[in-house]
Amino acid sequence: MDIDIDIEQFVDRYVAVWNEPDPAARRRLIAGLWDVDGVETNESARYQGHGRIEARISEAHNTLVRDAGNIFWSAGDATGHHDMVTFTTHMGPEAGGDIAWTGRTFVTLGENGLIRSDHQFTVNTPAETNTSTRATVQEFLHRLGEGDPDRIAELFAEHVEWELNWPVDGHPAVPWIRPRSTRADVADHFRAIAAFHIPEEAAGKASQVLVDGRNAVVLGDIRQTVEATGRPYTALCALHLTVTNGLITRYAVYEDSLTVTEALAGQPIHRRATD
Repeated sequence: MDIDIDIEQFVDRYVAVWNEPDPAARRRLIAGLWDVDGVETNESARYQGHGRIEARISEAHNTLVRDAGNIFWSAGDATGHHDMVTFTTHMGPEAGGDIAWTGRTFVTLGENGLIRSDHQFTVNTPAETNTSTRATVQEFLHRLGEGDPDRIAELFAEHVEWELNWPVDGHPAVPWIRPRSTRADVADHFRAIAAFHIPEEAAGKASQVLVDGRNAVVLGDIRQTVEATGRPYTALCALHLTVTNGLITRYAVYEDSLTVTEALAGQPIHRRATD
């Protein structure tokens, strides 16, 4: 079934009903959006029929708009096909300021172009995503300092996108540098690093942590002492981490690999001449 509507205009009317201060006008907007037995559903309840939907929207308006001074607006990302429309709405202070709430709405329309079902899902605001990502990264750095490979691995997803700025074939002096893809691989990676170094002398410094949504960049250095030779070294390092639902799903390391290899090999590494 294909519903012929102007999607942007439909979303504008949907958002307007939550901002409408006049009860009579709000009631007319509801009647022009939802079918008589249409359903509006959020995480906590279902509201079927114009009467219950009106009570639900009126309560939200009075609490969030009238009393708290917020306003709803469309994110401008509406799309749809056949009888379905989906879009994102934000809520924040009418006077300006950070987004306080973001929701993703999925709507199914009847042949008359009115809403049969409407499902709202709360999603993280940009500020909430940044906070969540930063918390995971800070916990990762804390556990890295503790040096427990299994506790470090607990912060990673079951499947991890793993990237290192090393040649694919690695170097025999640093056998822990190899492809990884699972949480178990992560624990093995940090366990192998500890086996080649003196754990009590491991250190490092994160001079800066930059967060943008689900992505974070950690700038700093690693400081280790080689177990076999007692040789200490410091290598500059940058990490690019991607965090999804509180777990690290991407781990990209950019480090001074020449310094690390020379420290483990116990001799200078000569680069191969290129044409």
